[in-house]
Amino acid sequence: MKRIVICAGDPLGIGPQILVKALKKIKTKTAAFIVAGERTSLLKAGWQDNMGELVEVTSRRKKPAKPQPSKWGGEISYKALIEAIEIVKAGKAHALVTAPISKEAWQMAGVKFTGHTEVLKKYAAGEGALMMFKSGKINCALATEHLAIKDVSKGLSKQKIIQSVKIFAKQLGKNAAIAISALNPHAGDGGKLGKEEAAVISPAIKTLRRLGYNVSGPWPIDSLWSKHANGQYAGIVCMYHDAALTGLKLAAKEPVIHITAGLKFLRVSPTHGTAFDIAAKNTANPQSMLAAIKYAIS
Repeated sequence: MKRIVICAGDPLGIGPQILVKALKKIKTKTAAFIVAGERTSLLKAGWQDNMGELVEVTSRRKKPAKPQPSKWGGEISYKALIEAIEIVKAGKAHALVTAPISKEAWQMAGVKFTGHTEVLKKYAAGEGALMMFKSGKINCALATEHLAIKDVSKGLSKQKIIQSVKIFAKQLGKNAAIAISALNPHAGDGGKLGKEEAAVISPAIKTLRRLGYNVSGPWPIDSLWSKHANGQYAGIVCMYHDAALTGLKLAAKEPVIHITAGLKFLRVSPTHGTAFDIAAKNTANPQSMLAAIKYAIS
């Protein structure tokens, strides 16, 4: 039987709700669940002891009166993630599923990491920590992660693109057709709109081809997304966060899941945020979390 550890995310967000709702829909008897989170928020969301083993996480900080980014929520969600990582690394679970955290809350609580990926890269990286996303036959990955737009160019390198494709291809198959996007409009327009295509992206593609990978590019991101959505490629690698997520969420016909590939274990999550604005209403849709849990079990 597979054992899955799930982080409940920020206790003031929709994480506890979508987790409980998803577990109620899981019918399989081939998996058991360990949940790391704050008990009160889970109980409020409908948690029952027969859903799994609960690893309680607490904070001595003051709990806010309403859903919002806070030191309390930031500390709990970070501590829950560390607990969960240790559980998987100790061999007590096969995979990790994470509910949404608030990056602002982490910052308020003094957490030095931007988000999940950066923590996993430090404590659980195998070949690396590639952010990739899946919705049915749509697959995309990121060459850079959580960077401000002004920092993307200097955060991009030939080796980073090569490593991203190598990890991505292990998920899709080495012979899978992978398209690599440009960074600049019109793929740099011969250098008029940027030099990164000629200086960084194209050399990475040439090296990957010599290594036997079925890659092409760099392609303008606007036309690339429509081609991928129509089945022309098995997956695409985008140069920065919103170039991937905007196209993905427009093209996806099925729930989207986020996979951190290249770790010592599988990590999956939904692709939405904490949604503090609706957290008190108990109306959050659990479909992305449900898809993430099912993928972890499969």
